[in-house]
Amino acid sequence: MAEQDTAETIGDVTELEGLLDVNVEITAVLGTTMMPVSQILKLGRGAVVELNSTVADDIEIHANNRLVAMAEVTVVEEQLGVTMTDIVKMTESVT
Repeated sequence: MAEQDTAETIGDVTELEGLLDVNVEITAVLGTTMMPVSQILKLGRGAVVELNSTVADDIEIHANNRLVAMAEVTVVEEQLGVTMTDIVKMTESVT
């Protein structure tokens, strides 16, 4: 039985190899806000836009505009990064 499990695992990896080079756009959403276009046009350098989240809130991680995880913002050698705190389970669509 263990040999069968190994064969299935190897088969799964082989089947996924074609996807390993596919680019996916990852977006970290710090928060959102609504404002009229007239107000956006008045924004200048140094303007502050208040978002609907606080410093303590987790942020959303999207892959190709689909929510996939929640995360905390971290700093890594003067670069911003994220630490995943929760992976969002995809609901299976019933057809």
